[in-house]
Amino acid sequence: MSLKRLLSGLLGFPLVAAILILGNNIVIDVLFSLISMLCIHEYFKSFEGKAKPVQWLGYVASVFIAFIHIIPEQYAMGIIEVSIPAIFLILFAQLIGSEMKTSLKDIMITFFGIAYIVVFLLFFPLLSGTPEIGKYFVWYILFVAWGTDIFAFVVGKNWGKHKFTSISPNKTIEGCIAGVIGAVVLSLIYTVVLNHYLDMEISYIYIGIISVLLSFIGQIGDLVASAIKRTNGIKDFSNLIPGHGGMLDRFDSVIAIAPFAYFFLTMIINV
Repeated sequence: MSLKRLLSGLLGFPLVAAILILGNNIVIDVLFSLISMLCIHEYFKSFEGKAKPVQWLGYVASVFIAFIHIIPEQYAMGIIEVSIPAIFLILFAQLIGSEMKTSLKDIMITFFGIAYIVVFLLFFPLLSGTPEIGKYFVWYILFVAWGTDIFAFVVGKNWGKHKFTSISPNKTIEGCIAGVIGAVVLSLIYTVVLNHYLDMEISYIYIGIISVLLSFIGQIGDLVASAIKRTNGIKDFSNLIPGHGGMLDRFDSVIAIAPFAYFFLTMIINV
């Protein structure tokens, strides 16, 4: 791991931790609205010269995240559900209104980007805003993502022998397995802390199974981002974060994990 990558990670973690621990729902919503804007911007920019995505709609959708907890709770999920077909119709209205100067390819790239980045990422602040224990549970997303990335990188780089996929030539089977183990280890350690110091009664078996599933999902998310970069002939989405690339490079796993973590972890809350 390069010094630049290590330093940027060490500097970034306290900032994210402070916002998640000290910030209220609105602060966290605004944070992830900004992260979504940066990610969707990098995604659109990666298609420069190859397509003309409907960028304004991606930015408007990202802004919506900042207001998710202002919407009355009983209406929030319904609005999220109807937003997908609404975005679909707006894009086709753009195609028709522009007399196909905005092409079908353009709206497909736009629709995929909004669904993949904005809608998926929206579940992070939703989980964080879950009453009483949401702020504790949201850390599972980060520990799974970070545990997978760190263990996969270290083991794959030093002991990886068997290539996993041509989409990302540096990934190895050994690294993928180590990533899953790392995610489970960090999640179980965190569960011990929650159970011991906050008197929670979270099942270690349940968390272990969830962590395995989320780690695999996170690695698929990482490969989705790699496939986009390979298609567009770029190494990183940007150079925003030294040693890590762009915001989308850093959050590709978190984006993929967020909706599934929300589903699995809210099951624990509601049991």
